[in-house]
Amino acid sequence: MLIEIGQVEALFRYPVKSMGGERLEAANLGWHGLEGDRRLAFRRMQIDDRNGFPWLAASKLPDLLRFSPHREAGAQEDLLLPTHIHTPDGELMPVFGEDLATEVGRRYGAPVQMMQLRHGIFDEGTVSVIASDTVREIGRLAGRSFDVQSLDVRRFRPNIVVRLLRPAPFQEDEWLGGVLSFGEGDNVPAITVTIRDERCSMVNLDPDSASPAPEVLKAVVRVHQNTAGIYGAVTRIGQLAVGQTIFLRPATEK
Repeated sequence: MLIEIGQVEALFRYPVKSMGGERLEAANLGWHGLEGDRRLAFRRMQIDDRNGFPWLAASKLPDLLRFSPHREAGAQEDLLLPTHIHTPDGELMPVFGEDLATEVGRRYGAPVQMMQLRHGIFDEGTVSVIASDTVREIGRLAGRSFDVQSLDVRRFRPNIVVRLLRPAPFQEDEWLGGVLSFGEGDNVPAITVTIRDERCSMVNLDPDSASPAPEVLKAVVRVHQNTAGIYGAVTRIGQLAVGQTIFLRPATEK
């Protein structure tokens, strides 16, 4: 039995890992997530921590959030990749140019290299989903001005933001093991909900200024075991669009 749970409120794609994202009205969902999502990342040339994670993230260089992807007119539409990057200082640099790598490396304090991976660079899952009610509740619990002005959903780096039919924070937990389908019919895009999204210090960073607010992550840890939202694996490809109705097939009925 399909249960209507809400609508697609917003869609986001992040062409370069940890850089600014793109808000979309529609996007193609492929087997490896949204097409063009996180297909590029800076590789750290010197690994100095125990886990050996090679990719430079905003948790190590918050300023990365202030770099934004740009596609020049005439670029190949099918690639969906940026041709240039706007730096925080207003310069426009080619994605694979030495100037960009030098500028990011200077801010980070060690050399980096831009890499392209065909199937993307993801932490846990290829599609991340969060409900706007969950974000609002975290803002309320975090205090400061967040309970007056809703916490910016971009702190959570989602691909899909859900406007719930039955508003309730952290409702995403109820979807675990189930299937979310976007639109009506047998051939609409769908994802299987695999795990809850464990959060890191990224949620503390303002997406525009990169200024920190540690109370955000503290609120997530305190009230919800350091998780907010879910990850999904693609089970049917197709086009996503803002306004689509979202249905859940619970895990017990798969």
